[in-house]
Amino acid sequence: MARIPLPSGEELSPEQRRVFDAVVAGPRGQVIGPLRAVIHNADLADRWSRLGEILRFGTSLPRRLNELAIIVTGRRWSSQVEWWVHARAAAEAGIAPEAIDAIRAGEPPSFDDAEEALVYEFARHLQLSGQVPLPVYEEAQQRWGARGVVELTAVIGYYTMVSMTLNAHEIPLPDGIAPPLQAPAEGLAPLPPAQLAATAR
Repeated sequence: MARIPLPSGEELSPEQRRVFDAVVAGPRGQVIGPLRAVIHNADLADRWSRLGEILRFGTSLPRRLNELAIIVTGRRWSSQVEWWVHARAAAEAGIAPEAIDAIRAGEPPSFDDAEEALVYEFARHLQLSGQVPLPVYEEAQQRWGARGVVELTAVIGYYTMVSMTLNAHEIPLPDGIAPPLQAPAEGLAPLPPAQLAATAR
């Protein structure tokens, strides 16, 4: 159960209803996750939703790389709803189930794709230390340009905010869904370095 009321239906003010309807009409198709809490401030929810749509659906990065960065972030924060939504999206976008399972279990993921390994390492370093080593940063910038590396950083930052919001307010999973992540007894989840297959392209 959430720590705060999660208004819906007749409980919404006209301003909240406007934002709610816009989210449902947009690419998400439903109000889920942090927006259920953020709707308490309609202006914040409106801006939050528009930023989230850009970072999830409107970056120059391939969808599978966006979703990979999101699940690395969700795993670091043991954010159950974020993981539940985006692990499925990552699989649909082409991230190997074995890599997703390894990230979920806190084991070193193996990638056949060098871009996927790079995104994992970029997100891993940023989540672990708040910094990205220069060689990792330069490789990302060489592959995706200034725009791509800015977008990747923003995705990781935005979904960190999402994770914190979901965790702080204990936004629940849908009924009947078991928590997919085992949270550490203390602190944040570890993110071991990736392994890159010898045949990686």
